[in-house]
Amino acid sequence: MAKTSPIEFMRQVRQETSKIVWPSRRETVMTGVMVIIMTSFLGIFFMGVDSAFDALVRFLLSLASKG
Repeated sequence: MAKTSPIEFMRQVRQETSKIVWPSRRETVMTGVMVIIMTSFLGIFFMGVDSAFDALVRFLLSLASKG
């Protein structure tokens, strides 16, 4: 692989960074809102799953302690 000089590397970096397309403010806000909604939904979902497993384990342990 050919070695690239530091000056050529910086030129290539500048060329590549000029191709970046940043999202608009609206797109950023909408994405942030969707992240908050989805993480909230998943948090509630996994809290429900955890509660169900907790109830199941407590029930099974109560059966074992009665015997």
